Amino acid sequence: MKVGKLISGTLRLAIVLAIICGVIYPVAVTGIGQALFPYQANGEMAQVNNATVGSYLIGQSTNNSHYLFNVRNDSASGVDPDITVTRALAEAQVIHNTTNISLTYLDGLIHNDTRYSMFFFGTAYVDSLYLNIQIIDHFHNSISVYGKIYNGMNKNGS
Repeated sequence: MKVGKLISGTLRLAIVLAIICGVIYPVAVTGIGQALFPYQANGEMAQVNNATVGSYLIGQSTNNSHYLFNVRNDSASGVDPDITVTRALAEAQVIHNTTNISLTYLDGLIHNDTRYSMFFFGTAYVDSLYLNIQIIDHFHNSISVYGKIYNGMNKNGS
């Protein structure tokens, strides 16, 4: 009889904790996150002309030459949209050769967005999605060839 009560009490506790931890807590945290921080809770989605083109948190790895700055996910996590400054400067030359966008402008854009993995130390990197969106916003006519990659989301609709 004592063993039955022990098993019954343990089973009830397991069910209650499963409901609390598996349903109530996730719903509460999701609701609070959506209410207080909807942009962050939804993945910090990047928008160009009210169309979603990616996430500032997660980069899609690609070697497609139609992208301006390519994400290759060489980082530790493998999913962030960051590339090294060295790689960005090398790709800036390719973008300049393809689109005739000023190399000075591209270099300035890269250096203005440069961040470091540990304050002012560590690896210097830039967010490739952020750079791509800035270039599309400022040079949409020069890069109309890239419109098919961004599904016609640049300003002139090409």
